[in-house]
Amino acid sequence: MPFRVTGMEQDQQFLEYVVKALADHPEDVKITRTVDEMGVLLLLSVHKDDMGKIIGRSGQTAKAIRTVLRVVGMKNDARVNLKIEEPEGSERPRRDGASSAPAEPYVRDTTVEDVIKDLKDSQ
Repeated sequence: MPFRVTGMEQDQQFLEYVVKALADHPEDVKITRTVDEMGVLLLLSVHKDDMGKIIGRSGQTAKAIRTVLRVVGMKNDARVNLKIEEPEGSERPRRDGASSAPAEPYVRDTTVEDVIKDLKDSQ
């Protein structure tokens, strides 16, 4: 597939080409492109089994894709951002540290005075 595209959709075509080349399930690659006052947002959705390949170790592949997308955007005087959607059935833990179980309320068992006293006693 030759990479010749005209117009402002070059960023979307480039992303599709790269991601489909990396993915084991290229038929599940979906890209939504929106433009607003902040620039271009490309929303990428892939098969859950392909997430590791697209993101890469420590996010290095995703970072590289974003860097090249920025360059493609600069050629068209546009700021291009990439958001990778979390697929249904993903087993990755949530980033905010939240779990599905309700959190236990925090109960303070020591006071500042207790800590100061312990420090003085240990000297």
